[in-house]
Amino acid sequence: MVNTEDFIKRLEFLLEYYNVSASAFADKLGIQRSGLSHLLSGRNKPSLDFILKVIETFPEVDIYWLLNGKGSFPKDDNPKSTVTAAPTPVNTTKDLFTQEEQEPSTGKQSESSSGNYIEENIERIVVFYTNGTFKSYTHKN
Repeated sequence: MVNTEDFIKRLEFLLEYYNVSASAFADKLGIQRSGLSHLLSGRNKPSLDFILKVIETFPEVDIYWLLNGKGSFPKDDNPKSTVTAAPTPVNTTKDLFTQEEQEPSTGKQSESSSGNYIEENIERIVVFYTNGTFKSYTHKN
């Protein structure tokens, strides 16, 4: 069973991710704007037709993520590759709030594990809260 409140949060996340209004999103899906409004307000539950239109229009949306929050967004088309975090040093006394002096950096390049330099730019940072809400911060040029 789909948790409607959580589904609405994921739908709102999609609107923010694609930087579109609810009206533009409804137009892209080919549905009535009032239908999307009723979904976002919690008045109506999503139909199978609506879900299929979302995943057809936006193929990077994983149906399991959209329906129940499991899986990933954007969809991982290569499930065999996994991302692992670097191990945390055992005897460290630093925390997130400790400031230390760093060498000036352009923030444009970093060295990959192969020794080649790659271009890196942060596009968006999303903070997820334990109550199920989120806040997205987008870089403005």
